[in-house]
Amino acid sequence: MSRPPTFAPPPGARAYSLRTARGEFAVVDAPVAAGTEPRGMALLLPGFTGSKEDFNPLHVPLAERGYRTVAVDGRGQYESDGPEHDESAYAQEELARDVLAQAEALGTPVHLLGHSLGGQISRAAVLIDHTPFLSLTLMASGPAQISVSQQQRVKLLRDALAVMSMDEVWDAIRAMEAPEETETGELDEGLDDREDLRRRWLGNKPAQLLATGRQLCTEPDRVAELAAVPLPFHVLSGALDDTWPVTLLDEMAVRLRARRTVVEGAEHSPNTDQPLTTARAIADFWDRVAQQG
Repeated sequence: MSRPPTFAPPPGARAYSLRTARGEFAVVDAPVAAGTEPRGMALLLPGFTGSKEDFNPLHVPLAERGYRTVAVDGRGQYESDGPEHDESAYAQEELARDVLAQAEALGTPVHLLGHSLGGQISRAAVLIDHTPFLSLTLMASGPAQISVSQQQRVKLLRDALAVMSMDEVWDAIRAMEAPEETETGELDEGLDDREDLRRRWLGNKPAQLLATGRQLCTEPDRVAELAAVPLPFHVLSGALDDTWPVTLLDEMAVRLRARRTVVEGAEHSPNTDQPLTTARAIADFWDRVAQQG
């Protein structure tokens, strides 16, 4: 489960509902820093069980590099509405077309970045229509289905959702995650007892979790299709990743002829593990895209 450090929007950012041709989507929209020359705009898509708040640590450093960043909750994810029980509403193509509508609503070509599940939805959007996008960054998002160990975790979640309420599943998740020992020898229960994380979990629609969980476990390899799209690509990950092996991400980058960034000291969420290093790598890539025209 994704664990952002804070749910409060960063300084200067605004939380609102973005109106699109496919409905409204909750966003955090961070403008370019005062006194900084605007260099572009980016649309940021979170991963499975995550939300737009996962990108909070990136907004300020990217704003200081001249980039307006708009992080979005997908359909049925946290603060964006969606059907409670209709899984067909969360088919990958439906979610991809939502992304195209979000880009259209922003009114200008954007850099697209997707984390984990968000990367695969981003890929699907680009394969439908790449023209609204200046580039695609796949952050900790692999070429096909997730690792066997993560598939097993998703199956446990899907089985639990079939017989338990969202409240009951949240309590079960907390019970399974043992507290870690701090440097002083005390037990640190981490972020799992924070009310904002519980509120985010309860905001997810069960059908969305069921449908996207299935997608993660069955996603085919579409790298060859993506490589044929005329966009610049960036494959970014932590140095460790238990969802897709880093060697698999290395290979995907070669197949895409993509820029490759490995963030030391980060795992599956470099955006929260090492946000400054991650933001610098992202902005460097976007700058390069602009320079190459």
